[in-house]
Amino acid sequence: MKTLVIGTGGREHAVAISLSLDPAVTEVHAAPGNPGIADVATLHDVDPMSGTAIADLAVALGVDLVVVGPEAPLVAGVADAVRARGIAVFGPSRAAAQLEGSKAFSKDVMAAAGVPTAGSRTCTTPDEVAAALDAFGPPFVVKDDALAAGKGVVVTRDRGEALAHAALCMSSGGHRVVVEEFLDGPEVSVFAICDGATAYALQPAQDFKRIFDGGRGPNTGGMGSYSPLTWAQPDLADLVLETVVRPTLAEMGRRGTPFVGCLYVGLALTDSGPRVIEFNVRLGDPDIQPVLALLESPLGGLLAAAADGRLADVPAPVFRDGASVTVVLASAGYPESSSKGDVITGVDRAGQEDGVDVIHAGTALSGGDLVTAGGRVLAVRAVGTDVAAARRTAYAAADLIAFPGLQRRSDIAAEPLGVVEGASLR
Repeated sequence: MKTLVIGTGGREHAVAISLSLDPAVTEVHAAPGNPGIADVATLHDVDPMSGTAIADLAVALGVDLVVVGPEAPLVAGVADAVRARGIAVFGPSRAAAQLEGSKAFSKDVMAAAGVPTAGSRTCTTPDEVAAALDAFGPPFVVKDDALAAGKGVVVTRDRGEALAHAALCMSSGGHRVVVEEFLDGPEVSVFAICDGATAYALQPAQDFKRIFDGGRGPNTGGMGSYSPLTWAQPDLADLVLETVVRPTLAEMGRRGTPFVGCLYVGLALTDSGPRVIEFNVRLGDPDIQPVLALLESPLGGLLAAAADGRLADVPAPVFRDGASVTVVLASAGYPESSSKGDVITGVDRAGQEDGVDVIHAGTALSGGDLVTAGGRVLAVRAVGTDVAAARRTAYAAADLIAFPGLQRRSDIAAEPLGVVEGASLR
């Protein structure tokens, strides 16, 4: 099986690594990829937002499966363009990708499907926002309706900050925001592999969103993650399939927009049970990284079966014992700004540590040097016999990497913080 991975980040690097380890996968290609992905795949300089260009590349390469990584190409309809050329795609259509592309659409689907989630109001004016904030009370949750690279959410006790965020979102072209009830409880990520009718859940993980230790500072795309969650109920993934994923697939099918790909379910484990914070329509980053490190069964066959609508014909994914922890290294100024061109050292040495992968996210090559390309630069992923062992290995390897202005959290997977940070003013 020949595969083509679309994207430039850590999620795509982690997927490419897993595909390269699948005995059934004969070739791994990536477009446009990054310097780390180049170690396990053949790179092609193609615009990931151009459905026509991606489809042309897939045909020219004769690939059997295209895996679209980021949300923006999915919302732009890249998967549709590739499917129109007769090539299997793991990723939803433009219409189905609105589950992430529009928070208001997502909440409408959840309501129709009876999915347990936070109460919400969709607002298009400052007065509507103010009324919604007063109705739900603090802490205030305000979400940009459109895509915002994981940073469109403000959770705060400051009403003025909530109003200001809503005004910024509405002035940037989206013209509407979703104000929600605050869900109190730890956050958990559950990824469901879907073929439109059947779904398999992957092992749950937890993602750390804030830039600073203790869940302080602004939201980011994610500063680290780990799996498994030994403190969560053992049947959590099955419960999410039953109460969230399957009803959502049924509703999307009823609307004529079947969902094929990964349905990411972001949950808050509240006192009244798991409730959905948000849907994404792709594998999360970095929270999928430790999950893939523990996946024992082949990834390529699983994704291909989903893309072909035959998921029920293949076994459920199997995970090995042990744990995995991912620690993100971000550029100076992130998330408000982003330094680029800083020379990175120590990556090769860190990657030689037993049980460690150095995942590239925002890297580039300049004059023979590996340099930062902004944002989240690298992720150090380690496996171990348990979370504590994996955490020690990840941080020991991360200590070997340096670049000017490097930012990282020191408390990824450090319990009890890993249990209690969750949704609390994330």
